[in-house]
This record gives sequence, C-alpha cells and structure tokens, in this order.
Amino acid sequence: MPGNNVAEYLAPAVYVEETSFRSKSIEGVSTSTAGFVGPTRRGPSTGAPELLTRESDFERIYGGTGRLTYGGTAFDNYMALSVKAFFDNGGRRLYVRRVVDGGVAATSGTALTNVVIAARHVGSGGNGSATMTLAANEVSGAALAALPIGSVVRWETPDGGGGTVVNLAVLTDTGFVTPGTTTAATPASPSEALSIDFVGVDADGFVHEALGLGLDASHSQFIGDVLAENPSSLAAQLANIFWVDVSAASTSDIVAAAEAADTGVPLTGGTDGNAPTSTQYATGFGDIEALDDISTVAAPGHIDLHPATPANGTAIRAELITHVEQRGLYRVALLETGLNRVVSEARTAKSEVDSKYAAMYYPGVVVANPAATGSASEPAEITIPPSGFLAGIFARSDNDNGVWKSPANEVVQGALRFERSVSFGESEVLNPLGVNCLRFFPGRGYRVWGARTASSDPEWKYLSVRRYFNYLEASIERGTQWAVFESNGPALWENVTQTIDSFLYTEWRNGALLGASPKEAYFVRCDLTTMTQNDLDNGRMVCLIGVAVVKPAEFVIFRIGQMTATSRS
Repeated sequence: MPGNNVAEYLAPAVYVEETSFRSKSIEGVSTSTAGFVGPTRRGPSTGAPELLTRESDFERIYGGTGRLTYGGTAFDNYMALSVKAFFDNGGRRLYVRRVVDGGVAATSGTALTNVVIAARHVGSGGNGSATMTLAANEVSGAALAALPIGSVVRWETPDGGGGTVVNLAVLTDTGFVTPGTTTAATPASPSEALSIDFVGVDADGFVHEALGLGLDASHSQFIGDVLAENPSSLAAQLANIFWVDVSAASTSDIVAAAEAADTGVPLTGGTDGNAPTSTQYATGFGDIEALDDISTVAAPGHIDLHPATPANGTAIRAELITHVEQRGLYRVALLETGLNRVVSEARTAKSEVDSKYAAMYYPGVVVANPAATGSASEPAEITIPPSGFLAGIFARSDNDNGVWKSPANEVVQGALRFERSVSFGESEVLNPLGVNCLRFFPGRGYRVWGARTASSDPEWKYLSVRRYFNYLEASIERGTQWAVFESNGPALWENVTQTIDSFLYTEWRNGALLGASPKEAYFVRCDLTTMTQNDLDNGRMVCLIGVAVVKPAEFVIFRIGQMTATSRS
C-alpha cells in the first residue's frame, strides 16, 4: 500500500484493514550477561564465543582448573576458577574468549602407521591418552550384504604353506571390493565386520568417546570425518577434544593403528607457550564486541600473569578499559588491583585508572582448591582475583533487585576468606579513591563493601548510576530503531515521545527513579524546541531526556542526642 497507510480503493467492495492505536514499546535490555577474556587450558581462540549457562559448559569447551605453564613457571588457572565463582554467585549467562600467545603447541600421539592422533586445540590441556579399539563382529550369509555402505569386513584364507592370509573388503553400491581398488572381492561366510571405538582423555580427565566408527571413507561414520581436524558442524568442533588424521592411511594402516593403539597411546607435546600480552587481549576484546547482550566485561587474573614485567598487566588493563568505553557497547569493566598487594599498592593501581565505565575491587578471594590432593604441590586453598565473583554478584543483584540497585552489601558466595582483612580505617582510605573493598563482618559473613566507579567525575561516582544509564541508553537505542528514515515531523516526534515516556513511566513505577510523580522523576521532549532548522535539514531528530536516578545510601547517619523529660521533638 502507499505511504501513510492509505490503501488503493479501485473497485466497489468492503475493505478490512489492520491498524494500530498504540505507540511503539521499548523493552529493557538484559544487564546480567558477562564476557570474560583470558587464557584457558584448551578450547577455541577464534570464531564467535559460545554462550555458557553453567560451569560444565566451560569445562566441556575450555577444560578444567589445572594450572597453565608459561616459560617454565606455573600459574593458577584464574579463568576457570573465576568462571566457577561467576556461576556460584548467581551468574547465568557468560561468554568466554580464550587468548593465546606465541609458542603454544598442540598435543600429538605416538607415531602409528600413517595415523596421527592430536588435540583439536593448542595447549597443555590436550595432553593425555587415547585408545582406538578394533571391534570385530562376526557376520555371515545375508547379513554381509545388509551391512551399511562403506563397511569393512575381514576374513582369513590358507596361504598354501600352512599359514593364513588376512583379507579385507569394502562394501560398495555394486558389492564388495578390495580396499583402494575396484576389484571385486568375495568375503568368506562368516567374516568379521570391523569398526573402531575411540576414547580420548585430556589432561584434566575429561573423556571424549566416538564409538562404532568406520574404516573406509565411504562409511557414514568414517573415522576421518567424525574426528576430522575441521569438522563441518560447530557442535562437532566444540565437542570433539581430539582429531585423528588418516589422510595418508590405507584401510590396512587404520586396522594396524587400531590394533596398536588398543592399549593406549600417550598424547604429549602440548604447551601453553607464553603468557598472553595486551596484543592478544585486544584481539579477544574485539571478538566479543558484536555480542550485544554483554554488559559486564572482565579479564580474570590479567594483572598477575606478568610478575616480571608489570607493565604488561597494566597494558592489558588499558585495553579492557578502552574496550568498554567504546560508543554503543554499554558495558562496564571489572578491574583488579592484583593479588598479594598491600593497601599502598592498591592505591597505586587506582591512581593509574580514571574511567566512569570501570570499577576496581580489592583484595583477592581465598577459595577451596578443586584440584587439592593434600600435597604441598596442590594446597587445600587457593587465592583468585575478585572479578569473577563480582560479575556473578552483579547478575544476582540485577535479577533480584534491578540494575538501579548498587551491587554492594552482597554476600560473596564460595569465599573461605579474603586474601587480607581490610580494616575500617583502610576502607576509609580506599573507598574515596574509588577502590571497592571486600570485607568480613562477624555474623554477616564476607561482603562487597563498595559501590563506586573508578572515575574522578562526581557525576559518575556511583556504579549503580553508571550501569543504570547504560541500561537506559541501550534500551532506548535498540527500542527506537524503527524511527530511522521515518518522516521527521510532528507525528514522528509525538510517537517517539510517547514511546520513551511509557518506558520511563514503568521504570518510575518499579522504583528506579526518584520523585513523587512522573513529572518529578523524568521528562521527555522532542519538538522544535530541541531541534534547529539545521538539524531538520540534515536529517537529525533530537530528543531530550532527563531522569532523576536513585543513588545508593552509602553513608547511613543517625543523629542521636540527649533530651530532658520535658523536651519535645
């Protein structure tokens, strides 16, 4: 139909038309999805990151909590432990981008006859073992011809000298042929139908099984396709920890390799290379830019990956801040002061940062070591950075209370204790600077005791204000895309005004805005008072929005004094 919803009426008839008497609506965006960037034991480091909704998703794709080794030095797996902390504290949705640096290598198995077993992704997490068990099921008569196309059968015949000859045949559309040829073969009845059961175990004990695999490329479950280096489906790429290269192998080679690998093949040679630098982290942050639902970003443990060159950790932190400050991302960064730091070092860390899109937390959190064995090499407790806990607490607080409520005075689940006990006096020093402390209170447990951004701008002092504005801006931007290229006139201005007004009215009713009435809580103006002729000539529609946001009661003050018996209030 032509514009302005006017139909063409060309013949006498009854016309029924749909119309709408409602203004457009804005749906509030989610604020509880996080994105983590950092090293892991294994897993993809390119492509779109997968959405994780539970800790087992991370383990399946990125491995366990085992340590990473850079330059001969072992580092605790801050990423894996932070992912656990995220879900333990109420996180529900998480994207992870793995980063790797030079020198990282994949694992490979003991040399077999033209067959190679290797980990799909580089890293020490792929080290382990694998078995290829040759299964032989006796078939005869009509059952031979009923086997799937590509099935390989084996039988023995006398060699005339008192020994036997092992024969192989592949079932094709035209019958059985000798592998690698078109020569017809007649299997003995009975013969053995061959298949391979593959079982691989990585360095963290995760098992991948692929059973009933075929030995010929024409088989629907050919081992070279099911365990290919680059499978066609993303699901297979993520699920298959190992791959098997049979590109140079004949059917006989595959049979021999399976017999040789029946008792297990050690998978070795996987290394973690060097600790990732700001260059790799910048690439990782770039990989999560397109994920619109991320609102919180962290790089767990990045400050502690380069103890000999602290500037590398600082450079990674700068890349993180640069990422969240990009226009249109609507994100905040969770910053760390680093582990094993005293208060003066925490102050120094904060002095290097000034951003209204970031929040810094101190100190580290002591948790139970999931790999503890009771030995000195694997202690019962381990200290990890706080960012994973905070990302989960943000999500929990948003879901329970709303994004406008400060994610503070919240319990830190899973904490055995904090790395150091921050006193009230030390909190008095750090809090005004914008370092949010984690503190223990007898009878109330381990809590987040700070609600500030890392900004020196008093207008953006509070984290809840920053995050709520991110929420408002993202919701309004994504909920008014329909207005682009509409006729820039009073009808559009009124529609946009009603759309935003309805959204903000709901926010006020929910308690996100101050004021006894909507007029005190917000205003929306979109008319000739907000636009000049130059704006109109250049296709700009300008809408002015003001909101009175709720700020946290950071200092609760009760003034108490003595009074006489005859005094009145």
